[in-house]
Amino acid sequence: MSQKVIHPMDKFQRQVHSLVKSDIVKPEDSLWKIALLFGDKWKYWKAELIEFGFSMQDPISELLAVDVWDEE
Repeated sequence: MSQKVIHPMDKFQRQVHSLVKSDIVKPEDSLWKIALLFGDKWKYWKAELIEFGFSMQDPISELLAVDVWDEE
């Protein structure tokens, strides 16, 4: 029996999706708006987002639109 390893960005994406579903943030809000919600972990997530080509001004909807998190 093999288990599929979930990419950390999948987990982050699910957390952000949950924030959108709860109306805490909106899909058109910029990514920087979620910074306070992730507290001490934001520095890590911000670095990951930048590594994947996101800017903090990008809308949250762009993060949610990613299907597969590939690292090359």
